[in-house]
Amino acid sequence: MVEAVTVTVKLFAAYQEAYGQPELVLSVPRGTTVMGVCDRLLSEHPELEQWRSLTRFGVNLQFVEPDTLLNEGDEVVLIPPVSGGL
Repeated sequence: MVEAVTVTVKLFAAYQEAYGQPELVLSVPRGTTVMGVCDRLLSEHPELEQWRSLTRFGVNLQFVEPDTLLNEGDEVVLIPPVSGGL
């Protein structure tokens, strides 16, 4: 049996619009990376695929690389580009 960890995923901009909520609580297999969570979200909402290469990642308020492993209770943030103006 594969052990699972529970993480909270904070959603912003396009991700929040796609899911219609500000955060998700996910159970993922131990050994899942931040990119693994991103892949799961993109498979559930293919319209987000356009943001794959532009999304930055954070875990527990620190920017991280896509291959960062997740641990029980981590808070994951997917940060797509945010447009703004004057």
